[in-house]
Amino acid sequence: MKARFFLLPILALAVACQGVQKDEFAALYEGLPFDMPRVELPSIPNRSVVLTDFGGVGDGVAMNTDAFAAAIAKLSQQGGGRLVVPAGIWRTGPIELKDHIELYVDKDAIVVFDPNQDLYPIIDTNFEGLDVRRCVSPLNATGAHDIAITGGGIFDGSGEYWREVKRRKVSDDQWKEILKRGGYIPEDGKTWFPDEGYAKARATAGSLNYQDPSLDEQEIKTFLRPVLLSFRNCERVLLKDCTFQNSPCWNLHPLYCKDVVIQDIIVRNPHFSTNGDGIDIDACENVILTGSSFDVGDDAICIKSGKDADGRKHGKKCRNLIIADCTVYHGHGGFVVGSEMSGGVENIRVTGCRFIGTDVGLRFKSARGRGGVVKDIWCDHIYMKDIVTYGVIFNLYYMGVSASEMSKDGESDIQPVDETTPEFRDFHFSDITCAGAEQAVFVNGLPEMPVRNLTIRNSNFTADKGVETHYYENVNFENVTVNGTKL
Repeated sequence: MKARFFLLPILALAVACQGVQKDEFAALYEGLPFDMPRVELPSIPNRSVVLTDFGGVGDGVAMNTDAFAAAIAKLSQQGGGRLVVPAGIWRTGPIELKDHIELYVDKDAIVVFDPNQDLYPIIDTNFEGLDVRRCVSPLNATGAHDIAITGGGIFDGSGEYWREVKRRKVSDDQWKEILKRGGYIPEDGKTWFPDEGYAKARATAGSLNYQDPSLDEQEIKTFLRPVLLSFRNCERVLLKDCTFQNSPCWNLHPLYCKDVVIQDIIVRNPHFSTNGDGIDIDACENVILTGSSFDVGDDAICIKSGKDADGRKHGKKCRNLIIADCTVYHGHGGFVVGSEMSGGVENIRVTGCRFIGTDVGLRFKSARGRGGVVKDIWCDHIYMKDIVTYGVIFNLYYMGVSASEMSKDGESDIQPVDETTPEFRDFHFSDITCAGAEQAVFVNGLPEMPVRNLTIRNSNFTADKGVETHYYENVNFENVTVNGTKL
């Protein structure tokens, strides 16, 4: 049935959202091993304006922040509609979406976010599972409903002006180009920083992203770099066809959102980009991610639900997700849960995905202090090639010393079980092909809370090492081979 035969709300949606059909994703629900509501698509009125009508100039030089704001405000006053960004190079500051707004960016349009820090005020937000203050995101929405970004264009976050770069991660020629941007390099010469304030904050934060709170925010503003896209507490969201690249920090971060469709997008970051995640689906409900590709500097497709006390305080689960037909190239992990999972993660199916050259294939990580339960995860028809380390890994000692390592010194590492103890259970993996890895499967649970109920069936691994397990209960291999030998 053609979209034009639906009732009016669906008609407006079909026109504005570039042919997304109401039942387009019906096949993804067939055989789904958990109950999941049908994801609702955004409703966008059949009304359009063009950015150039509001003074926009796509020459790569003119600033278009005011033009974007004026166009969105006009549509918002009329009840919503589509903002068309035609072919061109559009330099701008942050863009904030409102209810019933679709940002349609032509396939020959490039939206470049200017790195001028004055354009990005510091706000209260949530990052890496904690309530913190960071710069507002170039693409952002808070509490909005029925929003979409479509059209096939490119969004570039100018991340090279925000991120630190470790010397060991880049070639000599890349390092020379980085130095041309100025910046600040400490005496050890190991890291390039955009400015001295960033380096000062990093020195107090160590390897984490939480600086000494006594530091002046404006002095260290670059350190408080934003994610490229932050949608918080939004409902009925669509991202379709576009490319999102070169983010200052994470690339895409839907947080506390409901009914999200992400279809046929491309996510790119340099392999050396610090915290250059692809997408972090954080404490969201009812999400479809399909037909997309990722080539990034950190975890590619990552599921989160808050960290430690802040995550438990918010108590928002990440649940009811379908991830299908996605490809990951470079990334620390292809599909990842954690390490921020304190609100709980459940009911996820990952199917028909390809991981090529990622550091890890299927990656599950947490640590004491998190709390939360991760359960009911199904992964099937996963194809991995040239995985740098583990095909499948569960590590409950993320960034710490494992119980097995402690026991070598004769020390007991069993801790009391309480609300801070993370729990991982009920994982169902099948039809996995891993052609090349350092190790096929590694399970590293907690002695007081082992990884429970993991089944891998009908799978083949080629790896330097086979299976290693610590602190687990009911881990089963059915028709699984490693290097041609059945387990």
